[in-house]
This record gives sequence, C-alpha cells and structure tokens, in this order.
Amino acid sequence: MKIATMATGGIGGFLAVKLIGAGHQVATIARGAHLAAIRDNGLRLDGPDGVETARPWIATDDPAEVGPVDAILFGVKGDALAAAAEACRPLIGPQTPVVPFQNGVEGPDRLAAILPPKNVVTGIARVSTTISAPGVIRQTGSFATFVFAERDSLPSARIEALQKALREAGVAAPVSPDIEEELWRKFVLFSAFSGVTAAARCTAKDIAEHPRLAALCRDVMGETALLGRRRGVALAEGLEDTLLQTIITMPAQTRASTAIDLEHGRPLEIEWISGAVARLAAESGVPAPLNAALYAMLLPYRDGAAG
Repeated sequence: MKIATMATGGIGGFLAVKLIGAGHQVATIARGAHLAAIRDNGLRLDGPDGVETARPWIATDDPAEVGPVDAILFGVKGDALAAAAEACRPLIGPQTPVVPFQNGVEGPDRLAAILPPKNVVTGIARVSTTISAPGVIRQTGSFATFVFAERDSLPSARIEALQKALREAGVAAPVSPDIEEELWRKFVLFSAFSGVTAAARCTAKDIAEHPRLAALCRDVMGETALLGRRRGVALAEGLEDTLLQTIITMPAQTRASTAIDLEHGRPLEIEWISGAVARLAAESGVPAPLNAALYAMLLPYRDGAAG
C-alpha cells in the first residue's frame, strides 16, 4: 500500500517504521529539524524490543510531492487539525480513508467539515509514543493497538486492507463493532489521565500509589462517561472503575502526552480534552466540575510556557 503519515509525530512515526518494515511505501510528512533528520538518517523507533530504523519512500513537508495515496494516517495535535486537513488534499483519492489518530472525540466531525465526508473515518490509537529527538520516536511500554472503522462501523474493503497491512507489520488492528463507543471509551480514560498527570505532574505509578489521586481519576472519568451516555453513546455502567485498573497497571513512568508537552513548554491540546468535556457538558446539561477544574489549572500553559 501507499500510505502517508500526516504528520510524522509519535503516532505517525511509530506506524511509519512498522509499515515500512513490512514493505509498504510510506510518505512521511514532517517539517524542520525532524524532517531533516528523517531525510539524512531515516526514522528511528526506540521501543521495548530495541531500536528499529526505516527509510521512508518520500520524506517531505509538501504533500503535493506525494500525490494520492491508499490511506492517510492523520496524527496531528487538535489545534493543528484545520491547517493539516487542508494540507491533506493532494493526498486524497476517491477512496482514500483519512484515519484520525488524535486525542478527544471531535476529530472525525471536524475533519468531515473540511474534507469530503466520504473520506473521513474514525480511529483510536492506544500507544504511548513521543518524539524524543529529531528523527527519533520513543515508545513507553509495549502496548500498541490501533482501532479504526468507517464512521457507521460497517465493514469496508479500504478499512480491511489497512487493517491487514498493520497486522502484517506486527501491529494490533482489531475489528470494532461500535467505533463510537471505542472512541468515547478512550476519551473517558484520557480525560482523566491527561488532566491528572499534567496538573499533578505525576505518573501512572503515583496514581497507583496514592488512593486520593486514584479516586480523582475515577471521578473525572465518571463525569466524562456520564457525558457520553447523555449524548447517546453505549458506554457500560461502571466503566470508570474498569479504566482505573487500566491506568494503575500501566508501566510505572507512563504519563499522558499533555504532561510531557507541559514539561517541555510546548502548547497543550487541552481545548480538545478537559476543555472539551467542560464545553460539551455545558451544552448537554451535564455537571463536569472536575474536568472544568483541570482545564482551568492547565489553561495558563495552553499556548506553551517554559518551566
């Protein structure tokens, strides 16, 4: 398959290395020092099983150099969605799926407002990765699962082809009977894990060892789950207790990308996480004071601040 990663951050970079290793043609869209390093040295993945290096089919900051591809793996931050979506246009053919692997639940709708709706699908990434240096992706822990489907969850040839490509690359890509539930399930977990690890400057180990911190995570997830149910998503009762066990059994030093961005003074995508829960809850008449509090605590750092 011909596949483009837009852009080639932690998620796009991880998938690019795996797919190139399985023989697929992958165009990596990147910029600056990261792009220069990929061109010079290839893309490197530091993972639990060692180091993997791959050279993309094309490494560029101009999607027009690539042309239409079989699939676009869309992994930009929420604040960069609009500009990145517009930049995707030269990559899109009649049947090209644009698969958003982003935090939050609004990405597919936002993409479908910019790109042809028939090209937009829904995706969820369960992996902990970050750019540790130009051209280098670091994975924390061994978990890596990518769930994606047409927005109505019905099977399609293009989804099955991409699932097959990922599985052949050694990446878990299970079939989902209800992609909206999958999307919200991750959002429930991430609303707490993102907000708490960033605001408390803590790790999964800290949450596991401090009952009050764990209780805060559970209660934040309870707010988000209630919001999802109010909006018609079939989330199981008691989901927050199940997901709390997921958090406390994560690798000890795991943190959300929000916490890592805060540490490095980078902009935070809180508008699409805690901020989105607070905003959507207000629209739906659902109380979400804990998510609103986490959003308020992180708001001074939204646009990036050193320290």
